[in-house]
Order: sequence, then structure tokens, then C-alpha cells
Amino acid sequence: MADTQTTSGTEAGKQPRSVRVVLLALMITMMLAMLDNMIVGTAMPTIVGDLGGLEHLSWVVTSYTLATAASTPIWGKIGDMYGRKGAFMSSIVIFLIGSAMSGMAQNMGELIGFRAVQGLGAGGLMVGVMAIIGDLIPPRERGKYQGMMAGVMALAMIGGPLVGGTITDNWGWRWSFYINLPLGVVSLALISAVLHLPKKRSQSRIDYLGATLLTVGITSIVLVTTWGGTEYAWTSSRIMELIGIGVASLIGFVFWQTRAAEPIVPLHIFRSRNFTLMSLIGFITGFVMFGATLFLPLYQQSVQGASATNSGLLLLPMLGAMLVTSMVAGRVTTNTGRYYVFPVVGSVLMVIGLYLLSTMDTGTSRFTSGVFMAVVGLGMGCLMQITMLVAQNSVEMKDMGVASSSTTLFRTLGSSFGVAIMGALFNNRVQDVMSERAGALGSKVTEQSAQLDAASLAKLPAAAREAYQHAVTAGTHSAFLLGAVVAVAALAAAVFVKEVPLKGAGPQKPDAPADAAAPQSPVVEAV
Repeated sequence: MADTQTTSGTEAGKQPRSVRVVLLALMITMMLAMLDNMIVGTAMPTIVGDLGGLEHLSWVVTSYTLATAASTPIWGKIGDMYGRKGAFMSSIVIFLIGSAMSGMAQNMGELIGFRAVQGLGAGGLMVGVMAIIGDLIPPRERGKYQGMMAGVMALAMIGGPLVGGTITDNWGWRWSFYINLPLGVVSLALISAVLHLPKKRSQSRIDYLGATLLTVGITSIVLVTTWGGTEYAWTSSRIMELIGIGVASLIGFVFWQTRAAEPIVPLHIFRSRNFTLMSLIGFITGFVMFGATLFLPLYQQSVQGASATNSGLLLLPMLGAMLVTSMVAGRVTTNTGRYYVFPVVGSVLMVIGLYLLSTMDTGTSRFTSGVFMAVVGLGMGCLMQITMLVAQNSVEMKDMGVASSSTTLFRTLGSSFGVAIMGALFNNRVQDVMSERAGALGSKVTEQSAQLDAASLAKLPAAAREAYQHAVTAGTHSAFLLGAVVAVAALAAAVFVKEVPLKGAGPQKPDAPADAAAPQSPVVEAV
């Protein structure tokens, strides 16, 4: 039996024991979602050595990313229509089935297909975590718990490569997938036992046409950003076809959402200025964050001579600063109910940090680059969870799922564009500088890829190695300078955020006006 009640004790930061247990389960699930790609990425060389199919290597990641991005908004809508608990547990089960099947794959084709199944489930993990927090925790209290979630994200990014390397070396690559099973079972058991939310049953049917149009549009965009400049030239007919299909599908999706009885993404949520601004800031944060995590280790390994063994530790200054700031921002938001300062300050720090990173050269010390990374981390820490908090605070409870999924989707698409555009700029700059400094030899060295691993770098002649270090420095300069310019748009958006004070869980004063933008959230306690 579930007794739905509003608890006045949350104003003091005290949650019922059942809610704390649910939050533990949510953090385990979020760890699953964040760790998976980090662990699998470390295991990929071993996987290719066992299964073969090097030419299909990129699809192991791409199939997972496509399925995750395409299913994210659909999971959010299903939760809104039919109940958050059932949708969340279903996504965990599908993720675990995909993990088990991936671990049993006998060839690269099977692994790609099973990773797509895993991605379908993963699309509901992050959305479910954020939407359930939105259901359980009043707006005033969410900052504290979403700060904890940002901490889990940072720890996963630091520890993922370490865990992946240890598992692969000692147990074999298949356990990089099997490790999800015990964690997922624990999460399922805890959620099943202590999470009790009001059951929903919508009379409307899922908007299948809208889901199809959105899936085709998102798939086309992700493929363009994944293949453009690598598998196909940006001006090739294949990329142009994908752009055309993507644009046409998304235009059709927007048109259909104005007519669907139960739209996948209700367009009325974008009438809220704060929600629209948070979606833009989330997109830019994803653009910058994943671009930084791609190029910073490359710079440190190629130019500063850092070891690739513990690659997650190379990002510790940025991720550590992000962790601390997320926790502080969450606590301050909970105590004061105000948040306007964090998007503004976070955007300023992100612009400054990215500009500083763009000034690095072949003589920059690890300490100096670490300070620059910490500045970026401080900025992202102010933005990562505040964007979700403000987005949720800008919609009604019935739209909590689509608000969470839309914000997550924009961040995912931002990361895809960031990796693609910054990557293309980096690669072109590296190849140009190698041609200038090393002539024909430089062009030959980077004709396959502008990113060399440690073994390939060690085999180069001293002159070519020095040229490559200058080329990587030039490439990271261009990539981070672009990131700084893009981050200015986040600052412009942050300035226009309208601060709607977050409600606490305490009783309203009789003369206090109702705030439709920040509805009172029930805390559901198991009895």
C-alpha cells in the first residue's frame, strides 16, 4: 500500500527512510548508465582482437548512442502516461538483457545488434532517475540530490577507465558487460520494494507517428555527426541525404505534435522561457563537456607525455572541480531556493576556462593545464544539474517525464555535435600543421587518422614526433577556442533566465499566491 502525502519535514532536509533507499537505487542505476560506455571503451581493443571486424568497430558505440538518443523522449512520455515506476523498471530490464546478450556475442555483428538493445534500455535510465527525483523531492530540495547525481557522474567518468581496464585484464572483456547484471538486480529489487508512486493509466494511445518521425530525425542527426568527416566527406551525397532526411523528419515531427492527441514532446512546454533557455544551455554544456573529455587526454598524452593507462585520472582536475561545485550549488539552492547566479557564473567560468585551454602550447606544464581544466570544471559544475532542476521547475507535474527527457536529449545531441564539429576542426588543423612542418612525411603519418596512439607516436622519427606535438597543440587551440565561442551563447541564454523561487516542502502561507511554475511535489512514503 502506498500512502501519498506531503511531508513537512523535508524543509529541514530530512527524508523518510524509504525515500533515501530509493535514492540509493537511483544512484546505482545512474552509475550503470554512466559507467557502461567508459568501461566498454577501455575494453574495445581486446574485443576487436577476439571477435575481429575492425572495420565495424565504430558501430559498437554508434548503435548504442543511436538507440539511446532515439528512445530517450519516448521513455519520458511513457512514464508520464502510464506511470514512472513501471517505465523505469522496464528500461532497466531491457538494459540488463542487452548487457547479458552483448557479453555472449560471438561476432561483431551480434555485438552491434545487442548494443542497440542495451541502448534502448539506457535511454530510459537517466530520464527515469531525474523524473523520479522530480516526483519524490520538492523543488526546493532537488538541488541537493541532483548535486549528488552530478557527483556520481564525475566519479563514473574518473573511475570508468580504471574499472574497465581492471575487469578486462583480470576477467576478460565479456565481464565489462556482465558487471551490469548484479548492480541492475540490486537496483530493481530496491525500487520494487520501496518505491510506491500513484498508478496512472492514460486512455490515450502512444503517438506512434510522432515517435517514428522523431526517431528518424534524431538517428539522421547522430549519423551525420558520427560519419561526417570520417566515414564520408561532409559534402558527400550520403551526408547530404541524411541531412535532408533529418530536417524533413523533424519538421514533420513538429507539425504533427500540434495535432497529436498525446504528443511525444508537448510543444507547450517550450512556451516557458526558462525551459527553452535551459534546453539551450544543456545543449551547449554537452557540446563543451564531451569535446573537452575527448581532446584533453589526447593533448596530455601526445604533448605532455602522460601515460594513457589511467586516462580517467588525467581529467581529475576538471571532474573534481565539477563534483565539488555541483554539491555546493545544490546545497545553496536547497537552503535559499534561488538559482539565477549559478547559470550566469557557470557560463562565465566555462568561457574563461575554455579560452585558457586554447592558449596551451607545447611548453604548458601539467599544473597549469590542470588549473585551466579546474576552471572549466567549476563552470560545468554550476550548470550540469541546475539546468535539469530549472527545467523541471518550469513545467507542471504531468509533464515531468517529457521535461526530463527533453533536457537529457538536448544534452545528448549537444555532445554529438561537440565531438563531431570540434573533432573535424581538430583533425583538419592537425593535418595542415603536419604538412607544413613535416612535408610529405607529415601527411603520410596522419592520412588515416589525426589521432595517434602511444605506440604509433613512439615509432615516429624525432622530427615527425615534434611536428605532431605542435600539430596537436594547434588542433586543441582551434577546438577549445570554438568551444569558448559556443559557450558565449550559454552566457547570453543564462542572462535571460527568470528566477522563479523554488518551493520548499513546508506548508504554504495562507496569503501566498500559488506558483504554477513550481508545483508542490508529493513525497511518497511506503507504509
